[in-house]
Amino acid sequence: MTESLADASPAIELVKPAVRGQPAYTLIPRSSRRKLNQNESPWDVPDGLKRAIVERALTLPWNRYPEFVPAELLQRLAAAHAWHSDGILVGNGSNELIQAVLATTLTPSAVVVAPSPTFSLYRLLTNVFGGRYVPVALGGDFRYDVDALIQAAAREQARVIVVNSPNNPTGSALPPDGVERLLETTDALVLCDEAYQDFGGPTAVPLLPSSPRVVVLRTFSKAFGMAGLRFGYALAHPALGREVAKGKLPYNVNAITLAAAAMVMEHAEIRTERIRAIVDIRDRTVERLRRVAGLLVYPTAANFVLIRCLKTPAREVFRRLLDEHGILVRDVSAASELQECLRISVGTDDDMNAVVAALEQIAR
Repeated sequence: MTESLADASPAIELVKPAVRGQPAYTLIPRSSRRKLNQNESPWDVPDGLKRAIVERALTLPWNRYPEFVPAELLQRLAAAHAWHSDGILVGNGSNELIQAVLATTLTPSAVVVAPSPTFSLYRLLTNVFGGRYVPVALGGDFRYDVDALIQAAAREQARVIVVNSPNNPTGSALPPDGVERLLETTDALVLCDEAYQDFGGPTAVPLLPSSPRVVVLRTFSKAFGMAGLRFGYALAHPALGREVAKGKLPYNVNAITLAAAAMVMEHAEIRTERIRAIVDIRDRTVERLRRVAGLLVYPTAANFVLIRCLKTPAREVFRRLLDEHGILVRDVSAASELQECLRISVGTDDDMNAVVAALEQIAR
């Protein structure tokens, strides 16, 4: 297109200043032989199950909206968590439900307290909705400091506390009593993003019957291997869930994804086997990485590993992994707390053997 565009400055001035000053969530597309930068499952949904899902999709009326209330899927999720089906919300990925919770709870300048470093979307959405974001530094080895979160929440009169456990990108999990202490000592809503909980750490689900101020988020993107279909869900007190539902769009999850999620849940053994395999590969990889010169490897309960490059700059290690070995990891070193850090998703045994060998070569 050769036609020049009008000056957008007047339109941009109408955007909230807090939004204009906030970096967008983004990812530079890069091709590689080994893709270990987005914490995805290394294994796809099995071919036979994919074919069954496609066959089911062909029977669906594509000219009709999906179910307004996907009753069958909600019942399956309710049974899996021993929770009320009317206390479960489905989303186009769990990220959409983070958005819905913050949209329905934040008033102008209301405070969101969260650990730092953590998933950048929490800060971005807080600013979009006019809230005030207060980061609280994690402790040594990026371990959770629950006391610091409690103190910040009290000092700032926090409306929402967000905890990502295990935390992205550090891999650290809350202590077993962490969420309970936050609920007992603050008046805030506690949003527990458990996108990686399948791989380790405690869950806040048992607190749901006694704690109406807790919301638990889960996803099918990791252990279920369905990142491409975008499905997540939230567990909450039914009364709170009804209010949060007002913050999400109607018919937000398409009919094919709803059908796929229900069918995948019929094969829980696939998820169980893959979790076991990923945790085993992760733990063996961590031990091997700790023997590589010039690396600091942080404890992790997730399906990824955070390393700090002590001798060679992280950006140089990132470039050499990609250019010389075809391995794409996540460079997180731009964050002040994560200087010289890279995040490596857990892949197959073959993937991780290649990662360790490449880092050993770079260290030499």
